[in-house]
Amino acid sequence: MWLWRDVVRHMRLLPALLTFAFTLSALADQITLHNGDRLSGTILKSDEKNVVIKTDYAGEVTVKWEAVQGITSTEELHVKLKDGNTVVGPVKTSDGKFEVATKSAGLVEVAKENVAGMRNKIEEAAFEKTQHPGMLEGWNGGLNLGFALTRGNSQTKNLALAFTATRTGLHDKLGMYANSIYATNDVPGAIPSTTANTIQGGIRYDHDLTPRLFGFMNADFMTDDLQSLDLRSVFGGGPGLHVIKREATTLDFLGGANYTRERYSLFTRNFAAATVGEEFMHKVHASTVIKQKLYFFPDLSNTGEYRATFDFGTVTKISKWLGWQNAFGDIFVTNPPAGKKQNDIVLTTGLNITFTHQGD
Repeated sequence: MWLWRDVVRHMRLLPALLTFAFTLSALADQITLHNGDRLSGTILKSDEKNVVIKTDYAGEVTVKWEAVQGITSTEELHVKLKDGNTVVGPVKTSDGKFEVATKSAGLVEVAKENVAGMRNKIEEAAFEKTQHPGMLEGWNGGLNLGFALTRGNSQTKNLALAFTATRTGLHDKLGMYANSIYATNDVPGAIPSTTANTIQGGIRYDHDLTPRLFGFMNADFMTDDLQSLDLRSVFGGGPGLHVIKREATTLDFLGGANYTRERYSLFTRNFAAATVGEEFMHKVHASTVIKQKLYFFPDLSNTGEYRATFDFGTVTKISKWLGWQNAFGDIFVTNPPAGKKQNDIVLTTGLNITFTHQGD
């Protein structure tokens, strides 16, 4: 008798449990696939190729849009349009259109081909933080290290160090760099005993004026012991053009003017020069990045004299923070001090240690 009463009491609870389960399901976002399957959870974000939903049973699941029949969100999504506008509200798809229930404009219909992506509230806040970082936030960079040592018939050592750091905002970018090459021939009586001693460093700030046009300011410094260059200081700026601006490939053209001061061991010269250059970056695949720069600096006060620089480098990731780098650089000066060569060529290879600081 008591057993039967317990069964009856639990059966009375069944409708309430089913109602509760149905309510939870109704409150969850859903993705319906063309094969009839449904994914329930929280829609996190999407781009033009994929949509990401976080489920309780499988974590984050990425689904290709071509496999999606429709979506329904119960929470607000930030829907980014290709024209640059954003509409916010719960989203439902119907007949190839996104129906966004906004608070201010009511139901807004957007064709699917006009949608660049979506983000929920948390993802949107994280994205906005990356686009408007504090001065100490949003930094990415790396440290390159190469070292060689020989003993026996030859006695040499070579140390190559390089550092880069970039902070990218929504409409601006701040970059810094430094590199050094030091090499010696330690054989007794070797002349010269120091075979390389070069230090370079600089900083550049870019600010977008339009999606394609930007302005830049830069300051660059260099010393070269074997060329008797105590310090070269270059302060410049001008306009630039984003010819290609994609996540995997960028190509910029830059032009402007600079003031150059060169202090050699025997003399000092100051002059105004033009700045003409291009910078290229391409991600070959997920693990390898190629970067190339070419600059030309003609002396405006002494026709025929100029300085040119060319840099080419690759970084291949070994792990999340460790990679292998190769770098080639050539600096050409038409009028070095008497007895010095016009070209300085540097080829380095070694480890690359990457870092990221996004702030709290």
